[in-house]
Amino acid sequence: MRSRLLAASVVCLLLAFTPARAADYLFTYFTGNGDGLHLAASKDGLKWEVLNGGKTYLTPTVGGKLMRDPCLLLGPDGVFRMVWSSGWYENCIGYASSKDLITWSEEQAVPVMAAEPTVRNSWAPEVAYDEKKQEYLIFWSSTIPGKFPETQATGDNGLNHRVYCTTTKDFVTFTPTRLFYEPGFNVIDATMLRANGKFYLVVKDETIQPVAKKNLRLASSDSIDGPFSAAGEPFSPPGVWAEGPTAIKIGDDYIVYYDMYRDKKYGAVRSKDLKTWENISSQLAFPPGTPRHGTVLAVPPEVVARLRAVPAAK
Repeated sequence: MRSRLLAASVVCLLLAFTPARAADYLFTYFTGNGDGLHLAASKDGLKWEVLNGGKTYLTPTVGGKLMRDPCLLLGPDGVFRMVWSSGWYENCIGYASSKDLITWSEEQAVPVMAAEPTVRNSWAPEVAYDEKKQEYLIFWSSTIPGKFPETQATGDNGLNHRVYCTTTKDFVTFTPTRLFYEPGFNVIDATMLRANGKFYLVVKDETIQPVAKKNLRLASSDSIDGPFSAAGEPFSPPGVWAEGPTAIKIGDDYIVYYDMYRDKKYGAVRSKDLKTWENISSQLAFPPGTPRHGTVLAVPPEVVARLRAVPAAK
């Protein structure tokens, strides 16, 4: 009875939660090749504590049975919704939902690129909520051979990504997939940041030929579904191969975290105006075990307290 009451109180708090309230921060991540959902918690966005003893909260069962790039969103209905890369070379992504991050729905393989028979991949999906249309926007990166021939030779292994999207109100039916962002270069790992009444995409320039880029750039729009501007100049530290960005506002600062995958650690930059950036990587303390490409989000402190009190079964 006590656990049911606690669960109900958490849901009520979620329904009333806005980022303006006192918040803790959660970080989703995976390890290895995509073993499942891991969570870490923080009070300040800098020092992160591993939860559940480092064990997974959800083990992948759909698609290629991997769980890479987990993106977690707290919806207006108090339900957490998560999408992820379910394999390396597939036309689908993974999806599941939870009210408490401990007990999860049945996993779904969502065939977002099924209409493209030659598609090579569906990587790093993200989910955002469109308050105006009261629907969820899902976007990810894919390579469709023959598309965008002007940048065909710029990527790894013939991959030449652009960002695609679909929308849904119920995660049962989805609108036809469409091109979401075409910056004129090979692009992956888009993530959404809301700031100053605008919508920003943080993206990775995946160009490796003839000169390696592998940096982060910013585009903006007045609408969540675009169109987005041309990408600005790189803002990640020079010489760092960064991927998997995730962004949040903490206090007066916007922080963009990124996976320094060649260095096997996380980095971050901070800005007050999204123009001038400070490298704060040395201030970060992430969980051991080489966390990979995840997302950060603000949640009521009660959510983290419950995660600490009730270990996940898996």
